Amino acid sequence: MTEPIRITRTTSKKEKPKDKDLAFGNVFTDHMFVADFEEEKGWYDPRVEPYAPFPLDPATAVLHYGQSLFEGLKAFRGRDGKIRLFRPQKHVERLNRTAQRMTIPPIEPDLILKSWTTLVDVDRDWVPSSVGTSLYIRPTVIASEPFLGVRPAKQYLYYVIVSPVGPYYPEGLAPTRIKVIDNYVRAVAGGLGEAKTSANYAASLYAAEEAKHEGFTQVLWLDGVQHKYIEEVGTSNIMLKIADEVITPPLAGTILAGVTRDTSLALLKSWGVRVAERPITIDEVVAAADKGSLQEVWATGTAAVISPVGELAYKGRRIVVNRGKIGATAQKLYDTIVAIQYGEAPDPHGWTLVV
Repeated sequence: MTEPIRITRTTSKKEKPKDKDLAFGNVFTDHMFVADFEEEKGWYDPRVEPYAPFPLDPATAVLHYGQSLFEGLKAFRGRDGKIRLFRPQKHVERLNRTAQRMTIPPIEPDLILKSWTTLVDVDRDWVPSSVGTSLYIRPTVIASEPFLGVRPAKQYLYYVIVSPVGPYYPEGLAPTRIKVIDNYVRAVAGGLGEAKTSANYAASLYAAEEAKHEGFTQVLWLDGVQHKYIEEVGTSNIMLKIADEVITPPLAGTILAGVTRDTSLALLKSWGVRVAERPITIDEVVAAADKGSLQEVWATGTAAVISPVGELAYKGRRIVVNRGKIGATAQKLYDTIVAIQYGEAPDPHGWTLVV
């Protein structure tokens, strides 16, 4: 696509919330990015226009067959006033990997990146400035063709909305309580577990709600075949520090290739920490807790960055991690990543992009 992005600005601006009032994902800015796809044209008419609902035919394919994808990344305003995207290229790559898995036509990487930078620039006044706040960017593709029948659609809608947000979890960096799930299945190898698609998340909702009603913040999924290997938290990847080694499940087709996971692994290795990407069973974690070698557990994800785990519940047993407090490794990862995101620390890997 070589078309320039046309911009239509709103004539009715919304009231912006104060930083201290920001929650996660319930306020949206004045504009959105939109582009369309048809088989004969490819992707066309890239545009920024006022934020508004989409009219959808009742037969729109995504409503019946769930053919869709989404991404999530953030823009940060540093004390220097500059706005930075964090690792946008990794999100571009993952968006098109998911598109391939969902038989959605790929989008030119340059257009994806330009859609994000253009929209953030148009709504740059919406980027909050307090540490812990950011502008969350949500790119989405849906099958927009109206038809009934199980096949890939021939029409698609790519759109991007942005939302000023506060912390993902109300407790912030306070350690969370996680329930280990062994009676439901989220994903199996060959399925959609590694794709950032709506169906992947829909499969996790029932167990997450059950856990929430029992007082837990999130769930930790086990593998869908043997129900013993740790996979990922409902919204994040998982890392465990056992006997001075950080262990995280491998990318074997059932878990999302998290960008914060990749960032954390790169940082840990650069610090000389022993790191292993390998299968690990819940029984191994329980045994480590019994021996006193389970030092830390934390989740990694774009929304929360680092979320320390203070308690794991498994088969009626309560495993308290690091006396229910955030550990030194999780704290260092959080501090380092956040400092890079806000431009307060060197960025030797070139992870940020100034808008």
